[in-house]
Amino acid sequence: MLPLSDTLLARTLRTPGSIARYSMSEWDVLVRQARAAGLLARLAHRFRRNELTSAIPAAARWHFEAAETLAAKQQVAVRWELQQVRRALRDLDCPLIVLKGAAYVAAGLPAAEGRLFNDIDLLVPREQLARAESALMLAGWHASGLSEYDKRYYRRWMHEIPPLQHVQRDTVIDLHHAILPETARYHPDTALLHRRAVPVDGLPGVQVLAPEDRILHSATHVFHDGELPHGLRDLTDLDLLLRDASDDAGFWTRLVTRADELQLGRSLYYALRYARHFLDTPVPDSVIVALDVHAPGRVTRALMDRIFTRVLAPDHASCADAYTPAARLAAFVRAHWLRMPAYLLIPHLFHKAFISPLQRTPKAA
Repeated sequence: MLPLSDTLLARTLRTPGSIARYSMSEWDVLVRQARAAGLLARLAHRFRRNELTSAIPAAARWHFEAAETLAAKQQVAVRWELQQVRRALRDLDCPLIVLKGAAYVAAGLPAAEGRLFNDIDLLVPREQLARAESALMLAGWHASGLSEYDKRYYRRWMHEIPPLQHVQRDTVIDLHHAILPETARYHPDTALLHRRAVPVDGLPGVQVLAPEDRILHSATHVFHDGELPHGLRDLTDLDLLLRDASDDAGFWTRLVTRADELQLGRSLYYALRYARHFLDTPVPDSVIVALDVHAPGRVTRALMDRIFTRVLAPDHASCADAYTPAARLAAFVRAHWLRMPAYLLIPHLFHKAFISPLQRTPKAA
């Protein structure tokens, strides 16, 4: 088992009561790390829940109060936006599944606490994708800011279409037809996710993934994404989802079984390993033993530890060392390697590195 992370933010998330002993220099570092990780609001909520708000020095308190205010406003906006999306897609011949952060808010889950948002993620069957996109475009959402190459790349290879941004409200929708690209090494059956999705109270026609599936999707998102500026925030999502779901008897057995069914055992192995490292997430030893069949070899595991203990830490100088840039590059290459075979990956990386920069329109002086 990996030793617990020694970063100040991870220690604070594990033991919020320790803030009573923090010096002003530690508060300064904590605020900077939490802001970089997108965790100021979640940390503020944790302090409030543990009746620790009075322990925050006045010079630091306003950072947390501002983040909490923003998170509360975003949650109201997400609920309202989901109603607009459902209205736009009212003629769709299937329920609308909401993913990730918006799903946590819609379902009233603990993982919604202090959660900040960049977009709303939706999942529809592939055969409904064109109809859903057309309906959203009629309601004001349009693809923007991407090159023609990137648009073709999304539509041909990815598990989602190019992001759609509303022309008036600037809200962004990521419309998925799967949770991994068709070219990826692993192929979770999206139909299985649809079959077990559960309805959301108060939002007719809107569903969220089943508890095990939302955890597996969160794990897949983290460990198949090459750029993780908010990796620790995503781990705290997983931590909260796991703690909430584990109250249900039989949850851990169902989670491991479902990971096997969806070909996501390796992602779950990494998710639990690093959630324990950073957040001391309570995972039964029997679950770790059950996932050993999905564990990489000793050399690969040691390499992944050196990569992910750096990449998932806050993107702040106080959490970095001389090997952090190499670890971030390695995570980026690994994610692309998992997403597509070499005959597609090499031309794609070549285009992004050498051709795309030449095609960018220069800004006006």
